[in-house]
Amino acid sequence: MSGHALIDGAGVGGLTAALALARAGWSVTILERSRLEKEVGAGLQISPNASAILRELDVLPRLGTAALAPRAIRIRRGRDGATIARLPLANAERRWGAPYLLAHRGDLQSALLDAVAAAPSIRIETECAFTGFAATDSGVTVAALRGAQSASFAADLLIGADGMRSLLRERLNQADAAARVARYVAWRALVKSDRLALDLRQPESTLWLGAGAHIVHYPLRGGRITNIVAIFGGAKAIEASADIWAEPGDPRRIAARFADWDGRVGALIAAAEEWRIWPLVERPPPPISSAGRVALLGDAAHPILPFLAQGAAQAIEDAAALAAFLKPGCDVAAALAAFVAARRARIERVQRESRRQGVIYHLPGPPAACRDLAIRALGEERIVARYDWLYGGRPIANASKNRWFS
Repeated sequence: MSGHALIDGAGVGGLTAALALARAGWSVTILERSRLEKEVGAGLQISPNASAILRELDVLPRLGTAALAPRAIRIRRGRDGATIARLPLANAERRWGAPYLLAHRGDLQSALLDAVAAAPSIRIETECAFTGFAATDSGVTVAALRGAQSASFAADLLIGADGMRSLLRERLNQADAAARVARYVAWRALVKSDRLALDLRQPESTLWLGAGAHIVHYPLRGGRITNIVAIFGGAKAIEASADIWAEPGDPRRIAARFADWDGRVGALIAAAEEWRIWPLVERPPPPISSAGRVALLGDAAHPILPFLAQGAAQAIEDAAALAAFLKPGCDVAAALAAFVAARRARIERVQRESRRQGVIYHLPGPPAACRDLAIRALGEERIVARYDWLYGGRPIANASKNRWFS
């Protein structure tokens, strides 16, 4: 064994990191404050840059038929539903080396947990909340709470995968102000697909563009349910302790927001029995993403706006890169610093391109008309080629394609 790694957080990034580190020879303990009993989140798009890593970690077979490979991404104009472009995905694996998949976040987490359960060198401590750490040149000691009882864990390194409101990030960056207000809000719903018209439940990811807003919907779980995400601007405070991922949304508000869009959008919105509001935050990588034997990954290090659907994917890439640097016998502090440095340029580009994509999606009036003309003029091949850097990309520049854990 290379040593013992502690990971704070059993989300997508933390579980993937545990599997990648175990593959690299580490024993791993994951601390998770929850009981891991309920489904978390809604749908997500697993782009090829992430699915390649999940396949190598033997997670994709465990996901099985819970994941759906869409035939295309269809882009529609919000006001009248006209198709602006249809980007085929049938050759995704041939082009980018791995499939493009749609899945419920809970199904992906279950597949990751199954893989973790099959790894004897990984254990999960549930209902165990990280409270602080002390690090030396030779190791890290973590303090935690199990209910009202104090607990302590010793390891060779500590990874913070504890999400956007990361306590570990705050500990590392005392002057780095926490994100307080989201500039965008996502309204999310899951709908039984048999409540929708046939053209709204095709095996595609459909994107509707309009002034100041857009909607994405796609099928999940073999097409039995449809995931809907509506995103528009609006400041929203982020409470330090509130369950910000479960706040209910007023259906009348979202119906009014899209009342002047194509009637099919209204039908899509009306089919949802309940809505949940998610604040969307982007933060640059913090001044300190690693310090000695401690480092951050995923949303704890770099939450990303969702306009490229890369939040989970970049956490998965982080996990692969982390394991690539933490080789047996390595200098842990130097390896973590190299990991952070190697990831920074790609993360900054993904954040920048995602921010730009959001502006393009939400263009109003004449600028939107010019956008639509430009998309049609480019054609499907040139549009798809614009994603080669992302979907065919590697988590670190010097990694051999699809081989990060050898």
